[in-house]
Formats: sequence, structure tokens, C-alpha cells
Amino acid sequence: MTDQPDPRPNPYAWAEPLPDTEVERALVVTAHPDDADFAAAGTLAGWVAAGVEVTLLLCTRGEQGGFDDTPRDQMPAIREREQQAASAELGVTDVRFLDGWSDGWLEPSWELQRAIVEVIRRVRPQRVLTQSPQRLYQRLQASHPDHLAAGEATVRAVYPAAENRFAWPELVEQGLEPWKVSELWLMGHPELPHAVDITDRFDRKVAALTAHASQTGHQADGLEEMLRGWNAGNAALAGLPEGRLAELFAVSRLN
Repeated sequence: MTDQPDPRPNPYAWAEPLPDTEVERALVVTAHPDDADFAAAGTLAGWVAAGVEVTLLLCTRGEQGGFDDTPRDQMPAIREREQQAASAELGVTDVRFLDGWSDGWLEPSWELQRAIVEVIRRVRPQRVLTQSPQRLYQRLQASHPDHLAAGEATVRAVYPAAENRFAWPELVEQGLEPWKVSELWLMGHPELPHAVDITDRFDRKVAALTAHASQTGHQADGLEEMLRGWNAGNAALAGLPEGRLAELFAVSRLN
């Protein structure tokens, strides 16, 4: 007797994302300036080109970053300007920064979750992209503690808090009704089954990261080579043809 394949869908399989044409608004939440550009700049440029309204939310201003003697009290303003310039290269014009949290000391506190819930209810995104709250031991640099904290707080904000009117009921009193996010994208996760081909937008990714001069200026011409190597490796892992470049994500469908 020949075994027949199980026709039932695997409930633990990663989801395929919605077509970009079915997404009106997307919210991207990261710990620091440049986090989204390293992991997803080509993807964000593609979303904008498809007509998606993209909002970028930064939990800190990355004041512990940099490779020179720039006074630390100047770094928040520098990095905010750099992120604005980098996002403009991708067509993202709505860039927001939370106040009250410090680079290097981010925790997925109730206060941080509430702040993210408030932004979710204001933006009302169908798609949320954030950093994985799960540590990647194979490449620990991708799992900066702030990244894990931003991801954990965002995941908790997406579900259940953003859609639960009894979580921070004062938000409802302010006119911020519950909102159900349709899908959650993770970057830097141990499993990254969804590939986005960014070959035709790679130059915009390089331009965005070049705008983060305080973080990438020391690499000079090596920046593009490094990024090309990373994204070519991603494309190879995803089985794309030789010469293609990709960014990788995990996607969870919620509603």
C-alpha cells in the first residue's frame, strides 16, 4: 500500500505574505537607526513603489553607536538626521522616534509596549515588520539585546494588545480604537523562509546605508561589497538564480 500525502495544511508552516497590492499601510519598528536599512532597505523601497504607505518607528536614537570621538550628547541628533536622509532614499517620509528610551538599555517593558500600541492604532497598518525577539546564536551580532527587546515589545503590542480594547482602555478614550494587524514580518530570525528579490533596488539600499555616515563611513568602498555579499548569500539560500540579491524574512499571518 502506497502512503498518500497528507492533504491537510501544516498549521505550523510559515505563511506566505499578502500581495503588496493588498497592503495599504505598513509599520516598521526597530531599536536603532540603520537597523531597518541593513535588513530591509530594498524591501521597503519595493513596498513604497507598490503604493504602500510605510511608517518607520525607532525606539531609540542609537546614541551608543559610532566609531569616532563624536561627543555622545551630539549623537542622537546626528543619527536622527541620518535616518531621515536614509529613509528618503527609499521613499519613506514618515519617520518617528520614541522618547524616553536609551540605546543599550532597551527592555520590552509595559511602557514600551504601550507606546508601540499607540502608534499601531494611529497608523492602522495591515503589515508590521520588526526584529526577531528570538536570539540567533549562529550570528549573535544580529541579536543585539536592544533588537530582541524591540522585537518582543512589538510582537506583544501586535497581539494581543493592539486589538484588545481592555488593554490600556485610556487609549480608546483618546479615540484610538483597537486595530487588528493582518501579518507580522520578522527580520534576523533563526528561520527566514520568505525571500524578497531586491536586485533592482540594491543601489537604493547602498545609498540609504551610506547616509548613515556615522555608522558606515569608516567602511568606505567596502560597504557596497559587504552588502552585496550578504544579499547574494541570501539569494543563494533562497534558491534564486545566480546574480540575484535578496533580503530574507519570516512571515506570520494573524487576521
